Amino acid sequence: MADTIHVLIVDDIPETRDHLTKLLGFEGDIEVVGSAASGTEAISLAVKLKPDVVLMDINMPDMDGIAATEQLARTVPTAAVVMMSVQGEADYLRRSMLAGAREFLVKPFSSDELTASIRQVYSREREKYSRMAEMAPAAPLGSAAGGSSGTPGEPGEPGQVIAIFSPKGGVGRTTLAVNLAIAAATELGRRVVLVDGSFQFGDVGVLLNLNPKNKSIADLMPELEAGGEIESMDTFVISHSAGIRVLLAPPSPETAELITPSAIKRVIETLRLTHDLVIVDCTAFFNDTTLAILDAADVILTMLSLEITSIKNMRLFLEVANQLGYEGGKVRLVLNRADSALGIRVQDVEQSIGRKVDDTIVSDGRSVVYALNRGVPFFLSNREAQVSQDVLRLAKAVIGDRSQTATAESDPRKPAQKKSMFAWR
Repeated sequence: MADTIHVLIVDDIPETRDHLTKLLGFEGDIEVVGSAASGTEAISLAVKLKPDVVLMDINMPDMDGIAATEQLARTVPTAAVVMMSVQGEADYLRRSMLAGAREFLVKPFSSDELTASIRQVYSREREKYSRMAEMAPAAPLGSAAGGSSGTPGEPGEPGQVIAIFSPKGGVGRTTLAVNLAIAAATELGRRVVLVDGSFQFGDVGVLLNLNPKNKSIADLMPELEAGGEIESMDTFVISHSAGIRVLLAPPSPETAELITPSAIKRVIETLRLTHDLVIVDCTAFFNDTTLAILDAADVILTMLSLEITSIKNMRLFLEVANQLGYEGGKVRLVLNRADSALGIRVQDVEQSIGRKVDDTIVSDGRSVVYALNRGVPFFLSNREAQVSQDVLRLAKAVIGDRSQTATAESDPRKPAQKKSMFAWR
């Protein structure tokens, strides 16, 4: 017998609350445990009733649904919000998802749409918490879900560092980094911090609709130069409503010169002590700073596409990686837009570069571009899309592979080889 899904209905119109209660009353696996007429009342009831799903109207007089959802994410993180609105504009969807809503329904919607959304959201949340319980049975369920709280990893077990790199721009590197981070946090229950390592022209903030002033890695430089521990790291790492934390690139290109290889390495090592995953979006060209990130990474997800220039650059990068002494398992090849009909087959790519492609991601320009323009990652707004499922599959394949890869510190060959190739300092 299926579990009963406990639902709290929040709407300032009594007739709407009654109608939704009657609709859900016909479903054997769904039980309405309460109803609220305002955002404030919803928070109070949710704390007491602990619902699995909250049907939240977006427009209410005292506290709108977006503000209420933000508070629920902090006070009752196990309650998944399905937002309801008569307005389907992209801005409403973006703000709702950034506040932490798991689904967005435009009124009027059918009974089938309503129940399907409730069941899908409930199923995803149960699967997420189940994985969290398996990975950290002693940790409080709610604390790990937020991605920015909870008990740090046990001493001696620092988090995994994943670098997203491509020797050619325009292959979807930043898009993958952002959505991979969100997939790891929301579906796998990991504490994730995303670092924008493209220090001159970073786009992570744009994709996540984050652009605060005086909150970037550049603001940490004075403390790094002074030596000692980095005590103000949390001041400049931004918590995103999707459950990840973000360290943005500097706001101006010239500031990137302040970031040295030793500084970025210290930042990464500090972050990995308090997070399960540190994902770094690297720039698309080699320099000392990028090389420091790649050295510090446990896994390098190296992206390419079905273009002859991308394949050529990948072949050159693999030669460099071999000279740097990177173990075979450290570099993982990810073919983006793998289903594009461009006359080049995956087999042709593998033959050209001399090794197998490890992971593939389908092409879904409509979903990806739509998400980019709204500032809501597609893994949040369209989790059922094939491109989202490919990203989730990649996250599952990569996380936990630390034992099969060697870190830069454990490989004595790298420092000497790096100096011979990049002796610019």
